[in-house]
Amino acid sequence: MRVVVAVTAASGAIYARQCVELLLSSSAVERIALIYSREAEAVAKAEGVAMPTDSRIEVFGNDDMWASPASGSARWDSMIIVPSTMGTIGRIASGVSQTLIERSADVMLKERRRLVIVAREAPYSLIHLRNMTTLTEAGAIVVPASPSFYFSPQSIEELCLTISMRAVELAGISVSHREWGE
Repeated sequence: MRVVVAVTAASGAIYARQCVELLLSSSAVERIALIYSREAEAVAKAEGVAMPTDSRIEVFGNDDMWASPASGSARWDSMIIVPSTMGTIGRIASGVSQTLIERSADVMLKERRRLVIVAREAPYSLIHLRNMTTLTEAGAIVVPASPSFYFSPQSIEELCLTISMRAVELAGISVSHREWGE
């Protein structure tokens, strides 16, 4: 599989790092397109998060509208926006494609491919909720960055992993983890 991972400037860069690590651990993933919004790397640095490097990762500039994720004919299988700002969600829901992240998400929706959006905001305004509803109706899967406590996580890393694993699985990549009832 070929997966686009977009990282926006919302707090929660740990989710992005974990998603990329999970994708890299899967033999099913042959290529990852990594796109950062303008301020995403600065937020990750402020949060002390460094992204993994690997030969399967190709980093694209968010202003590079000639990059392959901007075209449906490039055949990227799925996309995860993690974490996603509400501004990014609003622009995608409105059909605005001024950046590679927005255009790539638009491509996923129009081609009926998997688009997983890890929304990072609290509380949600009515505008946020309507934009997330619009994206859900268009075929996206919105995953609030609301980690679960079912398995008694012992660290922030484990807690965040409950969301990261879910996002990767929703993008179509199998991840080994404890299931409910085990």
